Amino acid sequence: MENNVKRYKNYLLAANQNTNLISRRMSSEDLDLHIEDSLKIFERWQFQDYRVIDIGSGAGMPGLVMAIADKNNHYTLLEVDLKKSHFLKQAIDLLKLQHVQVIRERAEVIGQHQDYRESFDVVCSRAVASMRVVLEYCLPLARIGGIVWLWKGPRYQEEIEEAEKILELLGGVVEEVFLYPLGEDRQRAIIQIRKQQASPEKFPRRPGLPVKRPL
Repeated sequence: MENNVKRYKNYLLAANQNTNLISRRMSSEDLDLHIEDSLKIFERWQFQDYRVIDIGSGAGMPGLVMAIADKNNHYTLLEVDLKKSHFLKQAIDLLKLQHVQVIRERAEVIGQHQDYRESFDVVCSRAVASMRVVLEYCLPLARIGGIVWLWKGPRYQEEIEEAEKILELLGGVVEEVFLYPLGEDRQRAIIQIRKQQASPEKFPRRPGLPVKRPL
C-alpha cells in the first residue's frame, strides 16, 4: 500500500507541473498531510463489501487515496472537471486499481439518476463546500441506513448547527464526530451522518442551486 501511495503522490506532483490539479504552491510535505488526512478514516472505521462514492474527488483526496489503501470495497470517484477526472482515470490505470471507477458528472445530476440514487453504503466528501451545501449532494445518494462522512476543520460544530434543517429534511442525523490533530496545529474532524429515511425526490435540486440557495 505504501508504495502505491508514494507512486500516486509522485504522479500527482509531476502531473501538476502541466495541469492545475492542486495548488502550485503546495509542497511535498503539505501533500503528505492531505494524504494523511484522507487515510485517517481507517483509524476509526473499518468496513467491507461497501459501495463508496466520493463527491468532488478533485485530484483524488480522499476517495482515490482511500481506494489505494483499501481493496475490500468498491469506490466511485465523482468529479465534473475534465482535467481532474482524466487525471483520476490515468492514476487508476497506472496503479492497476480494479475496484475503482470515475464518473465525470455533477452531484446534482447523479443524485437524480435511478442507477445511483440511494444506492451507496457510504458517501464521502472533503473540501468541497459547507456542510449545509454538501449534504444536499450526499444524502440523496446514500441508501437508507447508509453513511455520509464529511471531513471538516475546527468550525465543524458551527457547520453542524447550520445544517440542522437540511439534515432533518433529507433524512440524516449526526451519529459521531471523530476528532484528530493533523500536523502541528490543525484540528480536524470527520463527521459521520446516518441516513435514517428516504430523501424527498426533489433533492438534490437542479445544478448550481444548492450553492446559490443553500437550505
